Amino acid sequence: MNLMKIKYLNFTEQWKEEKKDLLPIINRILESGDYVGVNASEVIAFQKKLKNIFSRSAVTVNSGTDALTFGMYAIGIRRGDEVITTSNSYIASTSTIVHLGAKPIFVEVLPNQNIDPSKIEKAITKKTKAIMAVHLTGRSCDMSSIVRIANKYNLKIIEDCAQAFGSKFKGKLCGTFGDVACFSTHPLKNFNGMGDGGFIIFKDAKNAKLISKLRNHGLKNRDEADFFGFNSRLDNIQAGILNFRLKTLKKIIKKRRENAKYYHKNLDKRFIFCPPETKNEFNTYHLFVIQVPERDSLQKYLKLKGIESFVHYPRPIHLQKMFKKQIFLLKNTENQSKRILSIPIHHNLTKKHLKYVADSINNFYGKKNTNFRTF
Repeated sequence: MNLMKIKYLNFTEQWKEEKKDLLPIINRILESGDYVGVNASEVIAFQKKLKNIFSRSAVTVNSGTDALTFGMYAIGIRRGDEVITTSNSYIASTSTIVHLGAKPIFVEVLPNQNIDPSKIEKAITKKTKAIMAVHLTGRSCDMSSIVRIANKYNLKIIEDCAQAFGSKFKGKLCGTFGDVACFSTHPLKNFNGMGDGGFIIFKDAKNAKLISKLRNHGLKNRDEADFFGFNSRLDNIQAGILNFRLKTLKKIIKKRRENAKYYHKNLDKRFIFCPPETKNEFNTYHLFVIQVPERDSLQKYLKLKGIESFVHYPRPIHLQKMFKKQIFLLKNTENQSKRILSIPIHHNLTKKHLKYVADSINNFYGKKNTNFRTF
């Protein structure tokens, strides 16, 4: 095989595709002077589009992290409360719980990396206020089971949809099952801007009104506030970019799903576990994660082959120093963290690229002693 260079993400190619469309949008906003503000034209238009997509109230904010913090605050998460979630997510899923004075309670994950609903009930105490379902990698959690448990124990549901814009469970969009859903539009996401950004989807429109003020210093008009708030406004240029990218997202998701289908078909299942997509799921493949033996050696081999790959995430949150005084027994979570590897899945990949990646991975195991633990 001739050496190829395959980036994990390719922002420059995306810019080349969109340049002729985005430059006039950005230029129009710059010439208008309408740069920042909760009533900026593109921001208002974006919120209306989100409301139409989710059939729920939408509020834009400065980041996915603020979306989680404000979203949980709106539904009543406070000091001393417990929120059941998973330890294998990005740090913001947990840090936002802690910043509100609440306590994250970690439970085990399924082979597909999402929360194991069968472990939730055992973790419920008198202090439990909510379940945070993280739709990791673009794959929906088992929301039927989570909703059933939440209803049984009168718990709130937080959907962390940072990696799952457009994903579905049983034909229903992720973000429409819980009391609040929190999204990121960071450049790394499938649905991405060119800087930080995020938004919140609320089941209760009253919460949307509260957070609309909270993100803007608590102001009720230019000079008067109802309470002390924060500065977490999405800027108008980012909103303009996102409004445009809503038009192309369906095509991008389709291509990612086609790429994933190729990997599922062509990666050697004797050594490589790719969690299958079930009939209830519509996966948008923010990440394509394989679970493999000798992960670190494989990653080094792929680097030599010119293929970028990453680990999402190498150290579960419960094993980091912030939790050194707490013990969580999460064998599956810890084992997965040693075996997971994210390989290129972006929409600019060609069949030639996909074949090169799959062949390189298969060849790594074919050339070695095949006395690996198989799946």
